[in-house]
Amino acid sequence: MTTPLILVTGAGGFIGGHLVAELQRQGGCRVRAVDIKPLAEWYQVFAQAENVQLDLQLRDACMHACDGVNDVYQLAADMGGMGFIETHKAECMLSVLINTHMLVAAKEQRCKRFFYSSSACAYNLELQRSEEIVPLKESDAYPAMPEDGYGWEKLFSERMCRHFTEDYGLYTRVARFHNVYGPFGTWDGGREKVPAAICRKVIEAKETGRHDIGVWGDGKQTRSFMYIDDCIRGIRMIMESDAVREPINLGSSEIVTINGLVDIVEAIGGVKLQRHYDLTAPKGVNGRNSDNTLVRARLGWEPSLPLREGMRLTYEWVYGQYVARRAGKQVTL
Repeated sequence: MTTPLILVTGAGGFIGGHLVAELQRQGGCRVRAVDIKPLAEWYQVFAQAENVQLDLQLRDACMHACDGVNDVYQLAADMGGMGFIETHKAECMLSVLINTHMLVAAKEQRCKRFFYSSSACAYNLELQRSEEIVPLKESDAYPAMPEDGYGWEKLFSERMCRHFTEDYGLYTRVARFHNVYGPFGTWDGGREKVPAAICRKVIEAKETGRHDIGVWGDGKQTRSFMYIDDCIRGIRMIMESDAVREPINLGSSEIVTINGLVDIVEAIGGVKLQRHYDLTAPKGVNGRNSDNTLVRARLGWEPSLPLREGMRLTYEWVYGQYVARRAGKQVTL
């Protein structure tokens, strides 16, 4: 029997790199890792994988990527943290080219299964106006009013997955990610998300002796954050399950304010900083949290790593990157 070939797109990025690592650890398959970035800019590279640089906005590139593939994990997207997606809406929407061409290629190349990484940004904004929130359940995506740009692209691509299943019989699975964080991800440069950004800011304040930190918004925004290992475990379970055929939440229900997250990182760094609140900066919705009722019932999945421990691991990794860059070594941002 031929060993199945698994395709991971966006493999040079944060979640994609960790997924390739997990597939390599488990064994029993060949992995084709694809990203638009040159190999030297990937966060993680595995010699055992077939590592390919392709622009998946192009249909021919998607056909090449899916050739001979059994399972597709479609993680490729042009995105970043709130500072990026609020100011690059057209770029985020252009990721629909990747999703469209990947679905077409998966169908035409007779791939068996297709996983799509959606986002909690697909949820109705009217339910996220207040910090005092009710956790978002899967049905709350409709009536549709998602995050402008990025959220609309995610919701539209979810619908494409649904109709490729209905019209062509393609096995699709969709997870709505809620704020994934951890090592081997963007931590500087404008695309970083809030956990890595706060780690970097606390490290910078401590190392420079300035002892102050800028916080976007008033710090009262509420969020939940899921450590990367829990995310990868959830992705694999969703892909393998016959009990999950509609988009499903993949996130932590452990809620924290942005001020609370700064508190956690300050404690890890052993420092207390003066906070300066930038009310003009992109801050996203006021409140967002994941309702995990469905994913617990269908898969028995729940994040296992507490936020404080995950942030400690993330802080240690970002600190290592910060020190390496300061020493003049090449790091991946």
